Amino acid sequence: MTSFQSLNIIEPILKSLEEEGYTTPTPIQEQAIPIVLQGTDLLGCAQTGTGKTAAFAIPILQILGANRSYDKKRKIRSLIVTPTRELAIQIDESFKAYGRHTGMTCTVIFGGVKQNPQTAILRNGVDILVATPGRLLDLMNQGFISLRDIEIFVLDEADRMLDMGFIHDVKKIIAALPRKRQSLFFSATMPDEIVTLASTILYKPKEVSVTPKSSTVDIIQQFVYFVDKGNKNGLLTEILKDPKIRTMLVFTRTKHGADKVVRILQKNKIKAEAIHGNKAQNARQRALTLFKAQEIRVLVATDIAARGIDVDDLGYVLNFEMPNISETYVHRIGRTGRAGADGIAISFCDATEKPYLKDIEKLISKKITVVDNHPFPLMDHHPVAPVKQQRGERRSSSPNQKRSSNSNPRESNNNKNKWRGR
Repeated sequence: MTSFQSLNIIEPILKSLEEEGYTTPTPIQEQAIPIVLQGTDLLGCAQTGTGKTAAFAIPILQILGANRSYDKKRKIRSLIVTPTRELAIQIDESFKAYGRHTGMTCTVIFGGVKQNPQTAILRNGVDILVATPGRLLDLMNQGFISLRDIEIFVLDEADRMLDMGFIHDVKKIIAALPRKRQSLFFSATMPDEIVTLASTILYKPKEVSVTPKSSTVDIIQQFVYFVDKGNKNGLLTEILKDPKIRTMLVFTRTKHGADKVVRILQKNKIKAEAIHGNKAQNARQRALTLFKAQEIRVLVATDIAARGIDVDDLGYVLNFEMPNISETYVHRIGRTGRAGADGIAISFCDATEKPYLKDIEKLISKKITVVDNHPFPLMDHHPVAPVKQQRGERRSSSPNQKRSSNSNPRESNNNKNKWRGR
C-alpha cells in the first residue's frame, strides 16, 4: 500500500498530513503528486471528492518551499482559479492546513463581499492566491494583483467554468500569465470545449484520470420515486420522517425552487437552509457551517452553488428534480458515499422527467432501483405541456375555444396587457 512518505514529500508537510489524519493517498494523489513535483504540466480528469485539492496543494507547497523567496514583500508565485466562492474557501483552508509547518502563506479572494480586507492582505504579499475569476480580474484591473511572477497555475473545475460562462474571463487571466510556468488543469468531465481549452494552457502534459468518463460511485445505493410534480414536497417531508436520516443534501434546478422547498420543510418543523447564487456570501457560508455541524438537517442547493461542498459523513443526497444533463446526476450523487462510507442517492421523477432518467441510466450503465411503495404514487402519466402563445395572444380556457363575438372589448384588452407583462 502506497504511503505519503513513498511519494517523497518533505517532513513539514508529512507532519501536517498526520495532524489532519491522512495516512494513505487517494488514487489521484498517488498519480498526480509525483508528476507535479517533476515540474510537468498535468491534465487531470477527476470529480469533486477524489482528493484532487491535496493532489495539487501538497506538491505546490513543496516546490515553492524548496525555492523560497526572501523578498521583503512576497510575490504571488502560485495562482489557483476556481469557479465558486465555496470551493475557493475550501481550497484556501486546505493549503493552510497542509502548509502550516512550511512557512508558505496563502489567501483567498472572491466577489460578493467588500474588497478592502482582501486587498489589505495582498498589500503585504502572499505566496499562493486562490481566486474566483471575476474578483481576480477586478483586482488585477485596479492594480492590486500582478501575475508576472506566477510559477505554478492551477485551473480547477474547468467544466463548471464553462457552464457558468467564465470562459472569457479565464482566457483573460491566462493571457496575463508568464509564458514560462507550470500549469495544472482539472475537470470532472472532458467535453470537446474543455479539451480545446486545455490545449491552449498546457505544454506536453501528462494525463491522470481516476475514474472512467462520467462513471458513478458503485458503493452508492440509488433509488428513484415516480411522483407527480405537485406531490414532491409531500414525499420529501414523508421521507424525512425517518430518524436515520441525520443530514440530507437536496438539489433543485432553480434558486426559487430551493427557497420554496426550504419554506415547506421549515413549516413542517424540519430545520433547513438554502444555498444558491442569490444568497449573500455570509449567509451561504453560515448555512454550510450549520449543515456540517448537523445543526440543520437539510441543505437545499442549486448545482452551481453546491460545486465545492465537501461534507464528511453525508449519508443522503436527493434530486428533487431529475437533472436534464446526465453528467450532473453523477456530480450530485458523488457528494455522498465518500472515503468508502455508505451513501444513498434518491431521485424524484415525474412523468415529464422520464426521458432524463433514461439518459442517466444509459450513462451510468445501470438501472436505478424503483421504489413503488410510497404514499404519493405517480398518477398523471401524460401531463399536458403548457401551450406557448404568441405575444399579445389572449388566453382561453380551452385551446380550441373561439373568441365570442359579444365578448367585452375592454376585458379582452386587459387580458392582452396582462399577458404582455408576464
